[in-house]
Amino acid sequence: MIKKFIRRILGVANKNNANEPVVLGPKEHGIDPRLISPNAVRVTQTLQEAGYKAFLVGGAVRDLLLGIKPKDFDVATNATPEEVKRLFRRAFIIGRRFQIVHVMFGPELIEVTTFRGASSEAAPKDEHGRVLRDNTFGEQHEDAVRRDFTVNAMYYDPATQSVLDYHDGMADIRSKTLRIIGVPEARYREDPVRLLRVVRFAAKLNFSIAPETQAPIAVMAPLINNVPAARVFDEMLKLLMSGHAMACLQQLRKEGLHHGLLPLLDVVMEQPLGEKFVRLALSNTDARIKQGKAVSPGFLFASLLWHQVLEKWNAYKAAGEYPIPALHLAADDVLDVQADKLALQRRITSDMRDIWAMQPRFERRVGKTPYKMLEHQRLRAGYDFLQLRCESGELESEIGDWWDAFIKADGPGREALLAQKPKPEGDGAPKKRRRRGGRSRTKTAASDSATSADEATE
Repeated sequence: MIKKFIRRILGVANKNNANEPVVLGPKEHGIDPRLISPNAVRVTQTLQEAGYKAFLVGGAVRDLLLGIKPKDFDVATNATPEEVKRLFRRAFIIGRRFQIVHVMFGPELIEVTTFRGASSEAAPKDEHGRVLRDNTFGEQHEDAVRRDFTVNAMYYDPATQSVLDYHDGMADIRSKTLRIIGVPEARYREDPVRLLRVVRFAAKLNFSIAPETQAPIAVMAPLINNVPAARVFDEMLKLLMSGHAMACLQQLRKEGLHHGLLPLLDVVMEQPLGEKFVRLALSNTDARIKQGKAVSPGFLFASLLWHQVLEKWNAYKAAGEYPIPALHLAADDVLDVQADKLALQRRITSDMRDIWAMQPRFERRVGKTPYKMLEHQRLRAGYDFLQLRCESGELESEIGDWWDAFIKADGPGREALLAQKPKPEGDGAPKKRRRRGGRSRTKTAASDSATSADEATE
């Protein structure tokens, strides 16, 4: 307790003289150099040999201090973007709000930023105080002030194996506390995405949020509505693919940040089937990420929004629409609502539509339909989605078991499965259909089945 108190005292003194960082040696910080990307070391070494300062910074240093191998590495330097670009063969300057350089080594990307200067009052802002552009370069201690959280504001020099700590971040690492640098209200107003970042980091790292950092979140949550949809989507994707997606969503709800991001998610989470489906989907995603397997963003968002689609699908069918057109209309409705809040990329919405559209076809286990499904480029994703529906209790497990056997079987085995004559699943096709001109007709079971089969091949 005494040591912790002294560190706190030193930390306060350090903040009052933020130009002088606490320097931690290898024995004090315990970073394992083997966890560092050789390409990240190569970038810092190249910059240092050219006469510039260069450090690993941000989340990579935080993860290294926690004994975690970072997924990405960022480098901070006093070289300008143009000076950085000249030193590397494959380097690209990007960004409008603040220019950065992407240095490529095969598939690996190292992000290099120039030390940012003190935020200028003259920097362009919107009516809510969000900084729109701020390409002000400065000194390292100024850059540390501009970082969002104390645990992300430490600098590691691979050459000397030393850590520079400007804001008592090491003490917060040890106490597992997430603390924003500066006045929380002002920092959230500058960049409201920090409201989402604090939730993601707290859930991912299993850190507590410092009281003064947490207090303004619920009140300032509406500021998220002023952030460009593309930035919100990027942050949501990081959150969902953090390996702790369920914990992140729960934290979002706890802090009151979920409203507008995934409309009606509360309603889904309060329904037994919906909640179980979402939990299963996110648990499976977290498990795949922890195993180092690929995860499809399309599958993730298709899972989160499925019960909204399902509700509208059933409503359209009850109104007299056939299952396949009804499903497409339901998908349109749900995606139109989301387009206002999340800039879902076209390839992602295309994957989502494919996964949803395959679901009624899985229930057609007759004729050539199952064989056509085997040729579908999204078969694996659609099949995994079907299994989630069965596991959550939305569908009978017999359907999932049948498809599992059909995919694994050889030719004769598949023929035998098709000959089993599965009992009707009730495809939900309406008995009556309103014709143009206002007349209605009653369809026979045979004609109804034929029409649905034709629709399934469209």
